[in-house]
Amino acid sequence: QVQLVEAGGGLVQAGGSLRLSCAASGFTFSRFGMGWFRQAPGKEREFVAAVNGVGNAQYENSMKGRFTISRDNAKSTVYLQMNSLKPGDTAVYYCAADRWGRATWWESEYDFWGQGTQVTVSS
Repeated sequence: QVQLVEAGGGLVQAGGSLRLSCAASGFTFSRFGMGWFRQAPGKEREFVAAVNGVGNAQYENSMKGRFTISRDNAKSTVYLQMNSLKPGDTAVYYCAADRWGRATWWESEYDFWGQGTQVTVSS
């Protein structure tokens, strides 16, 4: 049974940092592309970052330089390091897995999703 379990969310002041993690189980993690998406209240879910099976990453333009996605295939875990956080980064953050191993920004191409973790950035 596939599971994606996010952790690391919380409340942080503007300018602070958080590191999210997503622990995967139930599939061959190294073969899957992994992505992070987020959904703010009243808004559609949007792409944040993705990494393919060999570690090549893609980022949404506004997050380049502030967010870093990485993966540890030995631990079946993907991470999202978020620095210089802004109130506009407040959202529920979701990780997702793509069976074709891509670093894709298309939400519809992901096969499995986690339950999300709340990130709140105060001003």
